[in-house]
Amino acid sequence: MIHINEATAYIQSKIGDFKPQFGIILGTGLGKLTTEIDIEFSLNYEDIPHFPIATVEFHTGKLLFGKLSGKKVVCMQGRFHYYEGYSMQQVTFPVRVMKMLGIERLFVSNASGGINPMFNESDLMIIEDHIALFLPENPLIGANIMGDRFPDMSEPYDLGMIEKAKLIATQNGIEGVHSGTYVSVTGPNLETKAEYKLLRILGADAVGMSTVPEVIVARQMNLPVFGISVITDMCIPETLKKAEIENILAAAFKAEPNMTFIIKELIGSL
Repeated sequence: MIHINEATAYIQSKIGDFKPQFGIILGTGLGKLTTEIDIEFSLNYEDIPHFPIATVEFHTGKLLFGKLSGKKVVCMQGRFHYYEGYSMQQVTFPVRVMKMLGIERLFVSNASGGINPMFNESDLMIIEDHIALFLPENPLIGANIMGDRFPDMSEPYDLGMIEKAKLIATQNGIEGVHSGTYVSVTGPNLETKAEYKLLRILGADAVGMSTVPEVIVARQMNLPVFGISVITDMCIPETLKKAEIENILAAAFKAEPNMTFIIKELIGSL
């Protein structure tokens, strides 16, 4: 807890009385939302005490403070992953800091592989539920801080925000917006055909290497969460093609305007 307090104190010394209402975590290839933010403060992760450093080349590594749709936000431009060698406590450390800074809701985005055969590349999936069984470590293991020892996970993603996001997509004619279950795995390798088949049998619609740890910690602290995935490649065992990072990023860039619009409008409606 002392590390959380020290990081929070440092940030507050830089942003003064700015109190963010909403926290945003941006996934791989999904950084353009930051161009919609009227940025007032920008802090490098490396300057914040005890903050991990983003090692993935397309994750910028900045904590941005400003206004989006008239609301005060703090935005992580680049997130942390278990496969980078960080513990789950380190991966989720920024969520606890954002809670200390005053956020009331958390918005999480990610790039993921589509397991549901009804999906297409560059579609969006509003996350309704998740599967965490394949993660080797739970971020709540250890001393209990900032929340319930045994948090309920029957509604990890806020139903009200889910319905609002669906309505925003429908009213604005945004096609290729689905809802479903996200499964988190450690990575960094992608899955085999047999593994994709297993994940589909278990009920997953999309697979990725992030999001779930942050959501678990957010819900432990009673923060409502909205999650959305960009489908960057299709992971159908029968038609599986070799994944190329360039194609994954291109699919993310194509879908990004729709994702940005939905999050921007959703925040504005709250």
